[in-house]
Amino acid sequence: MNSEHDTTVYGDEEGDFYYQQIYRTQSFGRVNHYHRTYEIYYLLSGQRSYFVDDRAYHVTAGDMIFINKQIVHKSSDWGPPQHERIVINFSDAFLGKDHPYYDQMLFRVFEHNDVIRLNPSERLHVQNLLGRMTSEVSEQAMGFTTYIRLLLTELLLFAARRMERNKLAEHEPISPVHQKITDVVKYINDHFHEKLSLSHLSNLFFVSPSHLSRTFKVVTGLALTEYVNLTRIKEAQRLLRDTDGKIIDIAQRVGFENTGHFDRIFKKITETTPLSYRKIYSF
Repeated sequence: MNSEHDTTVYGDEEGDFYYQQIYRTQSFGRVNHYHRTYEIYYLLSGQRSYFVDDRAYHVTAGDMIFINKQIVHKSSDWGPPQHERIVINFSDAFLGKDHPYYDQMLFRVFEHNDVIRLNPSERLHVQNLLGRMTSEVSEQAMGFTTYIRLLLTELLLFAARRMERNKLAEHEPISPVHQKITDVVKYINDHFHEKLSLSHLSNLFFVSPSHLSRTFKVVTGLALTEYVNLTRIKEAQRLLRDTDGKIIDIAQRVGFENTGHFDRIFKKITETTPLSYRKIYSF
């Protein structure tokens, strides 16, 4: 039995523009990942657990999440698995800082990876905009990419104005357990270049190694070591793109003690070598 229905997909998730609307009837969870693009996640129906950057949220129908470039995130089941959602990814070239009509004001909602809970009238407005996007990517009439840019600009403007008006009363993490893991994740994000171990972190946060290991996996979807490696590789990618540092120096700078281990983990996560990645993405 197919667990996915009424799917609308356009573009490449890592390209300049990607749009997907999907309804799922069975359990679905995606592992932690990140993109070179901005992401907007809108939940039409159902409820989800959402981990973004260093926080976990209980997301319900009518919630909209704005995820900045290169920010680790994932969604997973919360209660019954049935849900419908829309995901939009777009690059700086499509509408961001590389586009001639870029307006920084529109991108403030991405600065803190905010979650917005919409009231009924706001939901109608947003769903009207998204419905027109769905029609455009489905029909692909003349000038549809131009119209999508206009609709996306209107969506971002709505979110920016709402943020200014409401100052985004942010959702709180969903439980004390999640708050503890949030604190651990923040520490890893700030200290990934140092030597980190399960025993060190469990002592630092006054929990047993087994409890920390188990709850970290439940909340983030990754083992603690996997998350540390993901965070290190994400920074290594940035350094490979934006600097001319030697690979051996970059490996040490992000917390790897030898280049052999760095090369293996880098290829496992990115499916390419550090040298190949630099050739493809550096400018």
